[in-house]
Amino acid sequence: MASNPSESKDQQHPQYKSERQLVNQLLSGEPTDLNLAELARLRIRFMSFPGARDIQADLDKVLQQWQLTEANLFEKTRQIHQTQNVYRGRGSGREDWS
Repeated sequence: MASNPSESKDQQHPQYKSERQLVNQLLSGEPTDLNLAELARLRIRFMSFPGARDIQADLDKVLQQWQLTEANLFEKTRQIHQTQNVYRGRGSGREDWS
């Protein structure tokens, strides 16, 4: 019996544990340049991921707390990345593909 693709199981993200900690920090943090960049990165990472629903919901909460739309967030972070390296000293040379 073939399974329906829309009934597929949620997956566990390989970076869930560390990203969960970061999301918790964002929930209680302020919209600094670094936090905005991290929020945008996490929105992109989890936007179509089939799982981590709690992280996705909390990222929505952070946007609401900071009174931003996703479009506003991405515009702000494009400007930030054009003018500075917000990840300086945080392992910016490592590639993060997971």
